[in-house]
Amino acid sequence: MPARHDLSGFIRSTFRSVWALELLCFLRKGAERDWSRAELVAGLRASELVVDQSLDALVAAGLVVLHLPDRVHYQPASAALDALARAAEAQYASSPDKVRRLIVSSSSGGLNAFADAFRVRKD
Repeated sequence: MPARHDLSGFIRSTFRSVWALELLCFLRKGAERDWSRAELVAGLRASELVVDQSLDALVAAGLVVLHLPDRVHYQPASAALDALARAAEAQYASSPDKVRRLIVSSSSGGLNAFADAFRVRKD
């Protein structure tokens, strides 16, 4: 089991949206087979754009591989990544709001910096 700070860092750095985590969970549950993008869109009831962006993030993170132009498979690059993915899925199942806050807080950094630029300071 990864340490709590390792898991939080993994969630913040890997998932740009909750959709990416949902896709990872979906692929882990069906890890014994390859999936087409159309099957993922139907299985998640998501748009093609959401699935494509989420797949790009998961491939870049080393969690998913593309076999053919339209087939993907859950295949982490290492046992450590698999353990982090399993722990993230378990954390999301037990504390979904906590995991959503981690993802949203990491993806809104630029928006917060932009908003802070207009904040009147009392210094």
